[in-house]
Amino acid sequence: MSMTDTVRAEMVKAMKAKDKDRKDALSAMLTVLKNAEIDKREPLTEDEAVAVLKKELKQLKESYDTAPDSRQDIKDAAEVRMNVIKEFVPEDLNEEQIAEVIKTVLSELSIEAPTAKDKGAIMKTLMPRLKGKADGKLVNEVLQGFFN
Repeated sequence: MSMTDTVRAEMVKAMKAKDKDRKDALSAMLTVLKNAEIDKREPLTEDEAVAVLKKELKQLKESYDTAPDSRQDIKDAAEVRMNVIKEFVPEDLNEEQIAEVIKTVLSELSIEAPTAKDKGAIMKTLMPRLKGKADGKLVNEVLQGFFN
């Protein structure tokens, strides 16, 4: 079952349960996924659907953070949508997990004491493994900790 089908099934459950907030959040998710499929002109793979939802999650977080305190309605709506999306998106790797992947890449590349000059080669191998699983900014910060 594709991500779109899963979201649609959850939306039907929310409608039957008369949970308007959840239904609205799922409806917005479905719209985002369908628009991505239309742009791609073919069904999304599971990884592509997760990437689309993570992008939406990031945008919602930004909306939540930038909304003025006087607009609690915007913050509440964004929070509900973020919580629903988080049910469908796997959790990002934490710093310790990223460090383990970096150690594996360093051993594969036979780099014992990485320097800033090695960063390009490390990132070239590292990022395809962490794509969609960790925030690039956090990966960069953790990698900086390995440099002498």
